[in-house]
Amino acid sequence: MAAQPLSDLPSAPTDRPAPAPTVAESQASIQCAVDGLVAWVLSGQTLTFYAFETQLVPKVLALGCLFIQLFLCMREAQWRAAHPQALTGYKRLGPVARQLGTFFGKVSYGRTYFYRKGGGYYPLDGVLGLTSDGFSMLVRSLAVRMATKVSYAQAVLVLGLFLRWSPAQETIEGMVLGLGQHTAAWFASAPAPLGDGEVLVIQIDSKATPTATEAELAKRRGPRRPNPHPGSQRHRGRAARHQRGVKPRRQKGDKAKNGKAATIVTLYTLKRHGDGELVGPLNKQVYASYAPKRHAVAIARREADKRGFARGSEKIIQIVTDGDNDLQRYIEEFFPAAIHTIDVYHVTEYLWAAGECLYAEGSAELVAWVNTQKEALYDGQAAEIVAEIDRRLAQLAPAKMSAHQRLQKVREYLAKRVGKMNYKELQEQDLEISSGAIEGAVNYVIAKRFDDGGMRWIKERAEALLQLRCIEVNNDWAAFIEFVHDKTLEQTQHDCINLSLKCTQQASLPTYGLA
Repeated sequence: MAAQPLSDLPSAPTDRPAPAPTVAESQASIQCAVDGLVAWVLSGQTLTFYAFETQLVPKVLALGCLFIQLFLCMREAQWRAAHPQALTGYKRLGPVARQLGTFFGKVSYGRTYFYRKGGGYYPLDGVLGLTSDGFSMLVRSLAVRMATKVSYAQAVLVLGLFLRWSPAQETIEGMVLGLGQHTAAWFASAPAPLGDGEVLVIQIDSKATPTATEAELAKRRGPRRPNPHPGSQRHRGRAARHQRGVKPRRQKGDKAKNGKAATIVTLYTLKRHGDGELVGPLNKQVYASYAPKRHAVAIARREADKRGFARGSEKIIQIVTDGDNDLQRYIEEFFPAAIHTIDVYHVTEYLWAAGECLYAEGSAELVAWVNTQKEALYDGQAAEIVAEIDRRLAQLAPAKMSAHQRLQKVREYLAKRVGKMNYKELQEQDLEISSGAIEGAVNYVIAKRFDDGGMRWIKERAEALLQLRCIEVNNDWAAFIEFVHDKTLEQTQHDCINLSLKCTQQASLPTYGLA
């Protein structure tokens, strides 16, 4: 069955909720539905199991709606009996009917409304933890969690296949933005994992994702042109290409995706066994953001403190990067005592670049020279590699200016980071020498969801989804949803206001650690 937006449900042809039934009427409806369902099952003597199961699903979902309606009607009756008078300063109205999007479908119920000059609220919704946007927390959780894994359009499709209805694509994006406003508070307050080891490993990297240009945004937000071919996608495409004109051919070095970098951090611990080996990783967590790199390193510092690796603790912290200059500066600021290691495979790529300045690409001499330097690298002789490149620079013919410049850049990169390439000592201590964990996280957390064909993001809108994806990857989804539910419930009851967890405007990028 194709996914449908909430307003297109067959059981709710309009957005106007049906009159709310009484408790007795709900009970009678359930009894009638159950009796009818049993009679239908007993009459299915010629049905195949496929036909039976296919027809049973919507009937069970409809029965679920009736049970939810009974619960809501019962709670409203209970609340009205306990509160016969309006609160001081309020007037009372109702019950006012509404529709609630639930796991089983759209349910109508009524609840009392308290109002005064300047606004009002529905106290029953506050007691039950229901928000003003018309969706249950379970539906919101499922829709947003699905959106962290697949595109918004695919999320609508999958939800429709399983629930027989779905919030609209635009609604799911609003849910993402709404829950995204709570991610910063969650990361700050989430407890440290149990069972950590003695060594904390932090790996940091960045990944650029395609973002919309100002011209693309202006086109997206501008008025729509009339569709001259409403019945033919082929002809619409031709008309659009004719209107757009010939695209200029991209030149070498031109960037098509207008990439904006997100910084991702992976943290885990290693535990030393009796034989001296460091086993792990334990309690791996990821965090990613489009905020400046300093923010990501500050978050890593906060998580390290939370996990018992505070400044002065004398515990081992190892940080692995690709040698980025900004990250090096921030690591020296936030982790002055940490072991900062450059990913060995990243250094190896520089060795190949150096060798290609000296020997023909693909030649046996090139392979032999690089292998010799790699042996020296793993043997803790990074300074000797720099000296070897210095000798080769002195021997290069003056005519080979381009090769000289490229080799000089490699030399400068390696010389600046010699102290962070002591791989022999690191292997003897059974510490990390490569950044495999962060490379995998870059691909799984960012690339698979944010760098697909045709995607164009706005950083601030992508930020909410990126942080929610981190929470899902960390297996903290259920705890996060409970955190948001309890926080919203507390604020609703304290402020006497029905809050919404669906937004149309994105929040600003996080600023923690940037002041």
